[in-house]
Amino acid sequence: MKLSYSWLKDYLKCDLTPAQVAEAMTSIGIEVDGVEESEEIPGGLAGVVVAEVLTCEAHPDSDHLHITTVNTGSGEPVTVVCGAPNVAAGQKVLLAQIGTVLPGDFKIKKSKIRGVESFGMICAEDELGIGTSHDGIMVLPADAIPGTPAKEFLHLKTEAVIEYEITANRVDAASHWGVARDLYAWCKLNNVPCELTLPKVDSSAADCCASDFSPCSQERVQQSDGAIEVEVQTPDGAPRYCGITIRGLKVAPSPEWLQKRLMSIGSHPINNIVDISNFILFELGQPLHTFDAGKIRGGKVIVRRAVEGEPIKTLDGIERKLHASDVVIADTVGPMCIAGVFGGEDSGVTDATVDVFVESAYFDPASIRKTSKSQGLQTDASFRFERGADPFMQPYALRRAVQLILECAGGTVCGEAIDICPKLPERKRIELDYNRIRGFVGKDISNADMETILEALCYEFENRSDNGATVLAPSYMVDVYRECDVVEEILRIYGYNNVDLPGRMKMSVAPTPSPDPEAIRNNVSNFLAANGFTEIMNNSLTKKDYYTQLTTFPAEACVEIVNPLSQDLNVMRQTLILGGLEVVAYNFNRQVGSVKTFEYGNVYSRRPGTDITKLENYEEHGCFCLVLAGTPEKSWKSAPAKSDYFQLKGYVELLLKRYGCDLYQLWTEPAPADIFSDGVSYQLPGKGPKLVSMGIVNPALCRRFGIKQQVVAAEISWPALLELVTRDKVAFKELPKFPEVRRDLALLLDEKVSYADLRGAAFRQAKKLLRQVGLFDVYRGDKIPAGKKQYALSFVIRDEEKTLTDQDTERLMDRLLQMFKNDFGAELR
Repeated sequence: MKLSYSWLKDYLKCDLTPAQVAEAMTSIGIEVDGVEESEEIPGGLAGVVVAEVLTCEAHPDSDHLHITTVNTGSGEPVTVVCGAPNVAAGQKVLLAQIGTVLPGDFKIKKSKIRGVESFGMICAEDELGIGTSHDGIMVLPADAIPGTPAKEFLHLKTEAVIEYEITANRVDAASHWGVARDLYAWCKLNNVPCELTLPKVDSSAADCCASDFSPCSQERVQQSDGAIEVEVQTPDGAPRYCGITIRGLKVAPSPEWLQKRLMSIGSHPINNIVDISNFILFELGQPLHTFDAGKIRGGKVIVRRAVEGEPIKTLDGIERKLHASDVVIADTVGPMCIAGVFGGEDSGVTDATVDVFVESAYFDPASIRKTSKSQGLQTDASFRFERGADPFMQPYALRRAVQLILECAGGTVCGEAIDICPKLPERKRIELDYNRIRGFVGKDISNADMETILEALCYEFENRSDNGATVLAPSYMVDVYRECDVVEEILRIYGYNNVDLPGRMKMSVAPTPSPDPEAIRNNVSNFLAANGFTEIMNNSLTKKDYYTQLTTFPAEACVEIVNPLSQDLNVMRQTLILGGLEVVAYNFNRQVGSVKTFEYGNVYSRRPGTDITKLENYEEHGCFCLVLAGTPEKSWKSAPAKSDYFQLKGYVELLLKRYGCDLYQLWTEPAPADIFSDGVSYQLPGKGPKLVSMGIVNPALCRRFGIKQQVVAAEISWPALLELVTRDKVAFKELPKFPEVRRDLALLLDEKVSYADLRGAAFRQAKKLLRQVGLFDVYRGDKIPAGKKQYALSFVIRDEEKTLTDQDTERLMDRLLQMFKNDFGAELR
């Protein structure tokens, strides 16, 4: 949000500088992002000074140029060639000196014009950006002093704009008046001289509205004299609705002061009527809406719920389908706008508008929020309404609008002002105990300081005592219900930095679980980062369309969002792999050749066909996801290798070995084919949970993300990994005393025989002496029969009690070879 410093000073008269205002705002809980100062004319006409024309002679080589000598107020006079017809000796003018940059990025340089050197330019209005005339140079009053900067002479202003953010419960600070009110409380507490005033509504507006703004309990108000009638059919959606009709006005550009106010905070002026609505929104925080009264069919405004599927064409030109829960402002034929959210195209103010109906209302926050989300519309009005507008501000805001419209557009008020409010909301009554507040804050704040803060924030004291008070909370504070809420208001104005830290602090230390999940998770992340992986973080919300063709993660198992922000974020993710593919596609589309990422996050699912209201039908657990894709950059010492399955498997195997896991002790099965075209899933022994699934991501799935290259991925279940760590028992044994022996075998095998089968059989056959089995070569091709493959296996043999002889080793290898022949049909190569 943006706050104009000069606009703020209209309500808060004080001597604080923009930097001091920003510092005070931050201290009272309104976070300031920065202060930006902008000149009324870009550059502030730096380098332009008042000068006096000493001599003026005709240029000998031109019929329209003049050679002048100019006194700049410092140093020797300078020569300037000028083409203006009205230049003359004795004039006071504005001179742009060498190096000056004028509006339009025009830089003044030393130049030679028809053989005469010129050291500047005498300027016209349009060249300085302060007017449109180019008939001649600006001639200043005779008392202008040479050397005076143009910025000082023209009284150009510097506008300071403060950019700030508010929390969801501080919508009262979403206006200049709201910030001024908070700063006033800070100034009063800190003895900074100041005065807080709301703009007064003059008699022309007050006379037409003042006696008419007593809330009416009727839900329908009939009008006479051609004024618009109003009927509120849904008082729960619109607890307060005010309006007034103005006829005979003229839509035109806004006056300069109004345009400057809006432009200072980045709002683009449209016309006087629309600009007045926007001005009051940013001044008071009360959204208004102005209808073209000539387009209100039947001469009647109806506030009602929409009919399910009812269409409306909004100001952005889009036709939208309404829901039965949406509140609309309608006429006797159909909806004119979505209440508190967005206007309709067919009822808006245009240049041809002469009669208007001005609306100032308080809409139910929950209803507005639901409509805003379901329609995908976030506007300045909905931002304020859904967080809770001040239900007592509508009459004043309407009077203020009437005053400005009559001032800027003319016209006359027709009929009576309307204020339909069946029941004004009651202000919260809160009992305060000053001693309890001091104990809660931890600071001895005096009773007088507490009361000063609350009175400045518009709290009303019903009664006071030596040690407490009963107060009525201000209507604009929508989240103040209890004493602790009031303490928060006192403390933010008093200043959190003014609360001293105690000399001693008490705390309770919770026992650390063993193993510590947080420590293990950090260790895993550090291991992956140390091996070149980049950590990513994706949104837990994703699109349901991703799961429509999957069987491992079916769409029926998705946890759906009841009121999604968009159709791209309408379900909770069931796997991290799809988010990883989004990251791969994003990087590939931006010419990043290699992606190596990991992510930790939760995944969510629901048992299909079960009751969505029962918590036990949902599952949530953490996962690690590793993704490799692309080819690393070229290196002078080695050729780049494409990311492949075995590279990823090596990282997973290294990770699991850190926690005492041997992949060959896990149960295996093929990875799900809809996710992986080739891969494996590992499960903890004894029908334990699935630990990891990894492999080459199915090309069909990659194509759905626009990825043409091979992607390999692994997803590790966090609960299963934590159970694996729990099972790991650290054991120690002495170093071997006797040497080990290495032998190799090259075997011709059927394609269906796996390395895991061979390894398991070898350990069963020679578990006493066999220490390691490795696969160091796989060959298919020339001289290998169809349906066959060659495995080259290495064996490490050692006896713990003696040194093995050649005969011992050969006997063992013969037994292994015979077992491979008998059990697997192997042939020695």
